[in-house]
Amino acid sequence: MVDPITVNTNAGETLLRFRDDVVHDEPAVTLDAFLGQTNATAVRLEAGDDARELLPHLGQIALIEISFPTFRDGRGYSAARILREAGFEGELRAAGDVLVDQIPHMRRCGFDSFAPEKPIDAATLTKLLALYPQPYQKAADARVPVWKLRHG
Repeated sequence: MVDPITVNTNAGETLLRFRDDVVHDEPAVTLDAFLGQTNATAVRLEAGDDARELLPHLGQIALIEISFPTFRDGRGYSAARILREAGFEGELRAAGDVLVDQIPHMRRCGFDSFAPEKPIDAATLTKLLALYPQPYQKAADARVPVWKLRHG
């Protein structure tokens, strides 16, 4: 079963969410600005920022937005997994050059919201997410791989 997708559009921007809580609308500050003030509840990680610098502050952050300047840049996947495995339960948003075929992999790493530069068709995304209902390997999400279901 695929989690429901909420599509919010605002001023020409699309936000795809796999969460049922209220959208966090506080502007995200840069990592440097956050570390300098630490009173913000939304942070934006750029490619090359070290997500581990946020680990002592995860309890006060509601939204971490991770930039994907180009679809070929995979550093955001690692940042997401680091944050989820460290216990971050807030909204984790992939923003930028996010393509529909990347979203299933991003979900496995822990992303639960997406702000793509170009619109993504929700029906296409729903079909894609349902294509392989069982994962084949462990990831940051809690889904059990099919081999473990078969063999315990």
